[in-house]
Order: sequence, then structure tokens, then C-alpha cells
Amino acid sequence: MAHGAQSPLPPISVDEHRERILAAVSPLAPVELPLEDTRGLVLAADITAVVDVPSFDNSAMDGYAVRLADTAHATDTSPVALAVVADLPAGSAENPPLGAGQAARIMTGAAVPEDADCVVPVEDTDGGTGQVTILRAPAPAAHIRRIGTDVRAGEVVLTSGRTLNSRDLAAAAATGARTLRVHPAPRVGVLSTGTELVTLGGSLRRGQIHDSNSTLLASLVAECGGIPVQIGSVPDDEATLRDVLEEFAPKVDAFITSGGVSVGAYDVVKAVLAPLGVWFGPVRMQPGKPQGFGAWPGGAAENTGSTTVALGARGTSSAHEIPIFALPGNPVSVFVSFEAFVRPALLAMQGRSDILRETVHAVASEGWRCPKGRMQFMPAFVSDRSGDRADARVDSQSDAHPDPRFTARFSVRPASGGGSGSYLVASLARANALAIVPEGTSEVREGDLVAVTLVS
Repeated sequence: MAHGAQSPLPPISVDEHRERILAAVSPLAPVELPLEDTRGLVLAADITAVVDVPSFDNSAMDGYAVRLADTAHATDTSPVALAVVADLPAGSAENPPLGAGQAARIMTGAAVPEDADCVVPVEDTDGGTGQVTILRAPAPAAHIRRIGTDVRAGEVVLTSGRTLNSRDLAAAAATGARTLRVHPAPRVGVLSTGTELVTLGGSLRRGQIHDSNSTLLASLVAECGGIPVQIGSVPDDEATLRDVLEEFAPKVDAFITSGGVSVGAYDVVKAVLAPLGVWFGPVRMQPGKPQGFGAWPGGAAENTGSTTVALGARGTSSAHEIPIFALPGNPVSVFVSFEAFVRPALLAMQGRSDILRETVHAVASEGWRCPKGRMQFMPAFVSDRSGDRADARVDSQSDAHPDPRFTARFSVRPASGGGSGSYLVASLARANALAIVPEGTSEVREGDLVAVTLVS
């Protein structure tokens, strides 16, 4: 990757910029965490069972532990009476002996006495306590959960690379795990730049705007599994920005900045970072053309994990350098840039393999103009073709029909009448997708098939 630009650089494609970023980031170093703190994290080492599950033969029913020889001929017209010599709730350590003609009342989950070889459900008895009448003969080994039938000690329960959900944690807990080795969630410092920015809810003077980018980016970081560290807004002052980055570098695993990356007189982010070797240049996309990516030299001292950033032309890597994503300042550009570049990188830092959203196809219900020569990311509303809102997980259309427009399940239209204007922040609230139009297209016509990714 080239050093900070001193002259105009040729635009690169979206894929080229994303590939450079993904080549430069690595999963955060694994850490050992309490099991209950690992939901949503990626497992960094296989989990093997410490104990058998079940760890003892136990009853699958409330009923009576009996010997099959005593009950094999029981019917409702010829019942068998047995003496109840024990009462076994779940958790009991008792192992009462059972002789001929004897039974133990037993609850679901309780250990089955060694002398018993089947369980009769209470529904097949008269429910007696001192003596029980068996009205139906059990099958051999009926209603006994045998030791190790779920998993045996030493067997792999969960494999490395798995994103842990609640069911995974239950499986790990059942097999004796107390801690899990995982890739930690990246802590991401989020800051906006611009002297015009005002804290949320603050009074605005002429020329000022509320800092919506910090809120947007912090929420996006959390939605993809990261931990946002909200720094707030920084004025267009190089010394102040440098001080803020130095202060927060030991506390985060990555930075995201918004604003100050173009060619204006007050592009403070570029002024501070380009001399450090951070790449700045145009990407063939709309919105979001001006982009920056590189590393801040220092940090991770207080972090639970660390990442490595290798910066192409610099040819170096350091566990003390942390990625810094320098995004443009307009809100739609921020959102699109995060989806295209930052989200995949943050997922990769978590050890995830599923870092790109699924792309499906939808029929344009109305047309719009596109900037030829740049890939367009249009904030859009996708619905099924009956008009209902599309689900976040969708299936691709059937290939059975020769024209996929007839079989596509979904329609798409711009979320705003203003198109993909980079300042249209309110339109993002109406968008559930991004329509992705290739570089060579100058217009989407009604009825055209369009690639979309659902973002909500």
C-alpha cells in the first residue's frame, strides 16, 4: 500500500480497497474468558468434553425404577404389585438395592439404581407410595438415559472457528467447561472530525450540525460484534486530533474516523495520518469516494487482545500498530463505507469467516440514475413482490425460468427520492438494504434485476 498521497492517485476499485484492508488485519489474539461471557465470540480452540453426558444412567420419566423380570407380564387386567422401598428425587446420590418384587419411586433426571433395568412411567401405575401397582409391562431398558449417549468424555463438542450462540454455551457447560478460549470482541474507538459538529441535543448556531456520525458508527460497531468506544467529535485541529488518538490508542483495537479525508483545506485526518504512511485515495464508488486506511503507531497495551497491521509498501508489521479506518464525513458515505470495508474487517478481527453479507437479486420497481465508472451503493427498500418487507435472511431466486426477473422474489426501490446523496441521513432510517450497481452502469430501469444486500 502506498504512502500518504502527495499527488492525485488513480482511483481503485471497491474490491481492491477491501482486499487490501483484509490482507492487513488479523484475528485478535485469543484469550481465556468465563463461559458466560463468550456468547457471540469466535471459538479459538476446540472444546472437548470433560465428563460423559449424561454422566450416569438416569430416568427419562417420573415413575418407578423396576426390574423387568418382575413386570414383564403386567397388564391392566393382570397388574403386578411391587413394594416401594426408596424415593429418588433428581440429584439424589442414593443407589438403593432392589430385590425381587421391589421398586423405587423415581423422578425425571434421577440416577437409576444399579439393580433396576427399566422405568415404568407413573401414567402406567396407580401412583402408589408404599406399594405400587404396575398396569402395563415396560420394554427392556425403557425410559433410561444411558451414560454417555450424548457425548463421551474426550470427544470434541465444539470446533474452533465457531461463532458461539446460546446452544453452544449450554453444550460446553454440560460437558464440564468453565472457561473458553476465544477471539475477543474488538474495542473500536469512534470519532468524528469537524469544528461544525455539536454534541447531540446541543443548540445549533449557523453553520453547525449535530454529530450523528458518532452515533451511527458506534451502533454499527456494536451490531457486528465489536465494542464501541465513543470518543465524540474533534475540531479541525491537528494537534488536538493527534492528542486524542494518542490518548485512546492503548484502550482500543481499532479506530474509525469520519471526515477530513478529502482534498480540502481543513482535512485534518489526512494531514495527521498521511505522514505516518496511512493510505488516502479515491475509490471507484458512490457515495464514499475518498477513503483512507492504515495503522496508528502505538496502542493495545491495555487490550485483551492485539492485532497485526501489515501496510503493503511499508513492508512492516507490529503488534503495537492498530488499524485506523478513515472514512468520509457525509452520513450516507459513512454508512456505505462501513458496510463495504469496516464491517468485513472487524468480523475478520473476531476470527469470523462469514465476513461478507449475502447478495441476492431483486427487480427494480422504479428506475434511477447511476454514476458511470463508479460502483453505486444505493440505500434502498427491499420487499417481497407482494409488498411485504423482506426478511433479513432471504433465498436467491429460482433458476428454473429463463428470465430471472419472473422468478425473483423481491423488489427494490431507492429509500429516498434524493437517490444516493451522501448527506441524506434521514433516508437511512427508511433503508433496509443497499442496492449495488456495477461500475459500468449509468442507469437502472424499472424491471431491471439488481444485486442487493440486506442490512436490517
